[in-house]
Amino acid sequence: MTTEREKKTLVIVESPAKANKIAEYLGRGYTVEASIGHVRDLPAKDSEVPTKYKQRTNLVTGIQEDFSPIYVVPQNKRATIKKLKEVLAESDELLLATDEDREGEAISWHLREELRPKVPTKRMVFHEITPKAIREAVAKPRALDLDLVSAQETRRILDRLFGYDLSPVLWRKGYNGLSAGRVQSVAVRLIVDRERERIAFTPSDYTGITAQLGAPAGDFKSKLTAIADRRVATGSDFDANGNLKGVAVQLVSDAAAKLVPLLRTASWKVTRVDARPKTWRPSAPFRTTTLQQEAGRKLGFTTDRTMRTAQRLYESGFITYMRTDSVALSQQAITAARTQIEQLYGASYLPATSRVYDSKVKNAQEAHEAIRPAGESFVMPESTGLSGDELRLYELIWKRTIASQMLDAKGESVSVVITASLERPVEIADFGLSDTARFNASGETVTFPGYRKAYIDSVLRPDGAEDDTAETTAVLPPLTADQTLVLREVSADDHVTKPPARYTEPGLVAKLEELEIGRPSTYASIIATIINKDYVFHKGKALVPTWTAFAVTKLLEQHFGHLVDYKFTADLEQQLDLIAEGAAKGLDVLHSFYYGAESGVTDKKMGLKPLTTAVENIDARALSTFTIPHSDLVVHVGKFGTYVEASDGHRGNVPGDLPPDELSADAAYELLNVADSSRTLGTNPATGRQVVAKVGRFGPYVTEVSGEAVSTTILATETDSPETKNDHNTKNAGAKEPKMPTASLFKSMSIDTITLADALKLLSLPRTLGTAPDGEPITATVGPYGPYVRKAKEYRSLATEDALFTITLDEALALLALPRFQARAATRNTARELGTNPADGRTVTVKDGRYGPYASDGEVNATLPRGVDAAAIELEQAIELLAAKRAKGPSPKPTTGRKRTR
Repeated sequence: MTTEREKKTLVIVESPAKANKIAEYLGRGYTVEASIGHVRDLPAKDSEVPTKYKQRTNLVTGIQEDFSPIYVVPQNKRATIKKLKEVLAESDELLLATDEDREGEAISWHLREELRPKVPTKRMVFHEITPKAIREAVAKPRALDLDLVSAQETRRILDRLFGYDLSPVLWRKGYNGLSAGRVQSVAVRLIVDRERERIAFTPSDYTGITAQLGAPAGDFKSKLTAIADRRVATGSDFDANGNLKGVAVQLVSDAAAKLVPLLRTASWKVTRVDARPKTWRPSAPFRTTTLQQEAGRKLGFTTDRTMRTAQRLYESGFITYMRTDSVALSQQAITAARTQIEQLYGASYLPATSRVYDSKVKNAQEAHEAIRPAGESFVMPESTGLSGDELRLYELIWKRTIASQMLDAKGESVSVVITASLERPVEIADFGLSDTARFNASGETVTFPGYRKAYIDSVLRPDGAEDDTAETTAVLPPLTADQTLVLREVSADDHVTKPPARYTEPGLVAKLEELEIGRPSTYASIIATIINKDYVFHKGKALVPTWTAFAVTKLLEQHFGHLVDYKFTADLEQQLDLIAEGAAKGLDVLHSFYYGAESGVTDKKMGLKPLTTAVENIDARALSTFTIPHSDLVVHVGKFGTYVEASDGHRGNVPGDLPPDELSADAAYELLNVADSSRTLGTNPATGRQVVAKVGRFGPYVTEVSGEAVSTTILATETDSPETKNDHNTKNAGAKEPKMPTASLFKSMSIDTITLADALKLLSLPRTLGTAPDGEPITATVGPYGPYVRKAKEYRSLATEDALFTITLDEALALLALPRFQARAATRNTARELGTNPADGRTVTVKDGRYGPYASDGEVNATLPRGVDAAAIELEQAIELLAAKRAKGPSPKPTTGRKRTR
């Protein structure tokens, strides 16, 4: 008697964590494997293109003339494919269970194409990892959605064409190492445009008057709004050029100083009280972009940190799929929320019927539910067992979901008009003769908290700045018309209008979504890219563009204008949405974008190919030069850095962390003065030459000069290269001077305090310590990565720069005898401990390494980005760097998902 063999099903997901969780819910006969993301992609370089395609890739790497892509399996994914094929050979069915968005659909399609299964193959989709959801997904598989695959493939080809055709234009014009991207370049332009507004902004001074008034039920503040029935100007009454708009009148400081003493003796009375009912409605549950924005404002997370944390929560079964445009909740979720609301807050907080939300996102698609706690009942945050970022983000999602199904908050909005009657009429500049001044006070009273019992939304103010709470209005005491008030205090306050606030990461995400540019799932990687490419840096939470971003944006606007046009980019995104819906063909979109067309995405003259082949007329220097307002100076983005330049050729280096809007005429002249300045330290007794300290492109340094050259300014030039860091010396035109010794100052030194003795020690480097037993000389010196000792081609780092002058020959030989890793450990500086990572309990430290300072938790090391001070970095920032490095993973190597069989 034979026993029928048990059916074997292979389930493939993207990540090991997701595979682990799903394997727990599937019974016997299921094997769950991880593909570790994409298994195929376009070749990264021409050498990866298979030989048979070499003559057919005439567009860019990996794309043929008919726009059909060439896919290759990367070296680090070949072992994965081999393993999956082996497991598939023993299986009776294949379920492709990657994420349910376009990217996930494409991964499933690539798996099918590469594995070439001979057994039934189906698509398994779910938006939460719970036992019920997984069982339903297995029971109701579907076919691959080839329209979604086509949309993803078209986007991938578009991005390849854009980047591979346009980036070389930047390189040929001197912007080595930079890249252009279809959405990336538009995001940079948004940030540059905001900085341009700030540079063009003209601040205006105005004065306001605040009165603290007393009533029987309590005190409150009021602000001056009118004098002699003429409205007093506030910040919103000035335009960007500093001019008043409308009928408001500017109160100057002198006039306010004249009015304040008269107000102290005035009689104060309530003229009018306007009270209106107010309703606050809860926000919809989170979708991808609103989660990124709210986590940024309330938790201080970057978009990348938010998405990485959400990914872990999803794969662990705590939340539903986190890449979604939908704000809808399933009936199961609504029931879970309403049950929990009644348990926690009582039936009085439940609406009679459930709330239904409609997406405001155009072409909302793919995942079919909002981001919410997973399951038929929601786990309370304190019962999850989570900690750190995961707990904070889960709690935010839980609160927002619960609040979305609660009653409105109710209250009252109150506006009070107060009249201050002066003892005698007085002439106020620009207002005329007056004997009264009008003040206003406003406030809110919450009579029923409703959803606010669970959650309060953050708000984006009209000036672009952000608040992490909507509770910004004062509560007023009960007041009635004709009521007499007592003046407690009155004061004048000088104000200056503020330029538009810079974008933060949440603000940029909101703007990209408003303009319908890009996909929410890509925003985190786009922001990370523009930061890593030095287009943008953080100043606090604000995103500040570099001068390089200005230069590249200017080039793209003038020569490839429509490619960074906001509407064009949004229209192209809509074309991709139509492809996903089956209403457009990818080939038509690609042809129109690349070659141009009479109609459709672009017109004939706007094709990418014609534009990128006509680049000879691009004047890189003109595009890299910007005038500094109110001066004869310019700022220039050079090959090796940014500098200001005067009409006589004098130059001064611009610090990389100086925001463009702060490079005023005064600041630029100060940079020139720093470049021109030098300190004469004394005479080198060995050479008889003067020793001076100066500031160059690579920072402060000391050098020797002949007597007549002491006052000569040493300027950084376009021919400087990084290799000349310790050779700042330049020669006067036509002069034939010997090359003078130079040396950069140590980090612990300052140009203002360095002594002649210190300078002579620096100029003595490299220091010869003696000779090794084999006859090789041993030297100690300093290089780009810090101090070290050297014997022939063997190098060992030293712990401190001061050790260069104290280390002995025997100590150097002992250090050189150690293996490199032991030598680094032996000379490593004492780490600065920042604290404990609440997510995993590891101690986070900052250390000095051969390649600069880095953060470490004992398992992962993350180099500190340029501009981040090792002495000032905080725990949260270090945790974020380590999380990003951990998510990136180690250097690529052959790997495969671990087999899991129940």
